[in-house]
Amino acid sequence: MRFPTLRRKLVRAALAAALGTIASGLTLLTPLAPPAAAAGTLQQVTDFGSNPGNLTMYEYAPAGLRAGAPLVVALHGCTQSASDYHSHSGWQKFADQWGFAVVYPQTTSANNSLSCFSWFDSAKDTRGKGEAASIRQMVDTAVAQYGSDRGRVFVTGLSAGGGMTADLLADYPDVFAGGAVDSGLPAQCATTQAAASGCQYGNQNLTPKQWGDKVRNSYSGHTGPWPRVAIWQGSSDTTVAPVNGTELRDQWTDVWGIGQTPSTTQTLAGNTTETTYDDTTGKPAVTLFSVSGMTHGLAVDPGSGADQCGTTGTYYLDTICSSYHTAKFWGLDSPDGNSGGNGSLPAPQGVKVTSTTDTGASLSWNAVSGAASYNVYRNGTKVASPTGTSFADTGLSAGTSYSYTVAAVDSTGAIGTASAPVTATTSGTTPTPACYTDNNYNQVKAGRAHQSLGYVYANGSNQNMGLYTLLVTHALKETAPGYFVLADSGC
Repeated sequence: MRFPTLRRKLVRAALAAALGTIASGLTLLTPLAPPAAAAGTLQQVTDFGSNPGNLTMYEYAPAGLRAGAPLVVALHGCTQSASDYHSHSGWQKFADQWGFAVVYPQTTSANNSLSCFSWFDSAKDTRGKGEAASIRQMVDTAVAQYGSDRGRVFVTGLSAGGGMTADLLADYPDVFAGGAVDSGLPAQCATTQAAASGCQYGNQNLTPKQWGDKVRNSYSGHTGPWPRVAIWQGSSDTTVAPVNGTELRDQWTDVWGIGQTPSTTQTLAGNTTETTYDDTTGKPAVTLFSVSGMTHGLAVDPGSGADQCGTTGTYYLDTICSSYHTAKFWGLDSPDGNSGGNGSLPAPQGVKVTSTTDTGASLSWNAVSGAASYNVYRNGTKVASPTGTSFADTGLSAGTSYSYTVAAVDSTGAIGTASAPVTATTSGTTPTPACYTDNNYNQVKAGRAHQSLGYVYANGSNQNMGLYTLLVTHALKETAPGYFVLADSGC
């Protein structure tokens, strides 16, 4: 994939600016924001802020997404789109399996002739400006909508999207807990269009400290914590030279202050070598995945195996499922985020619901060799750590569904991969839900909803109710204590 030589389109820019001004004015007259994305489908979100970068926002959330779940931002490469990246990259599989939402920013030829993110333009890729600011607004919108855990927001991207990912990690280390740069560039490698090709094709001959300073200077005053960074690079990439993987390694290990001596090195599938650099607690802070023989693109591995994902296509290369290993590195396979690649125990098999009552549910699973105990998670929150292979939960509400996962824990306390979720529905009848009809301002004041960025979201379901104003009225139904859903059609 070649990065374009950008030529500013003055007429298009003027038109885009004019349309942006008009759209901004119209927002004030719009009585309702668009509805929240339907679970299990890729949806466009049209109202997510002032959008100074002229980007488009798409999002995906699995059915039954719990509050407090992680959020992943995934940036496509040049000539690609959000739907293309969603279809090929494999992120949907793990969003469904491990329970998190995905935001897909999209740029177009209106911004760049090859639809590339502008990783090399300081007016667009720095904190509070252009595309970087638009993506930050998307994060805030999704967090408000889904009730996502702000401590577990991650960003990944391919090629130009990878270069923008590195910039975002440097711009917003207070927003992103981790990132993955796939066939991309170090943060702030180029700050002008003229310098872009030099970064793509050659060694910049900078020291690790000089690379690290580019990150530290992107948000002066920030002293940590820093994002955990995964780097994916093909050894036969002629579009983004392999030296960029080394430079990224130098940059982020220097930021972490851990040096460039590997902590561990291992061989993975697809001719991939994984080299990790641990922080002072022994947890991987930076990991370099070098894929021997891979050209320019995102590493995927079609198939039904636990560590397989994605589909092949232009710049989607059949080698190894990078999304799986990235998600594991970030700890997305564990509801509390503590696996992070440390726990080696596999997911417990045979997890099932053995019985339910009005106020309880019982589970069992197969033993995992090497497990000292097991963590049981209800709706993403750890509720027990039994040493055996069964658990009886109590104190539940009648007629209510609960999602459970189980993870094995070894003798050192390292948490393994979480199981696939199972659902237990307690017996009995659900109490008749209460309904409340009022304007958005009063719904928030009464504690049934909350507001963010001028919009109101129902507590629990995080459904978008529109503007924070006395002029918009909705009915809310309380289906569980503190959980409200829109009920304008009647309770």
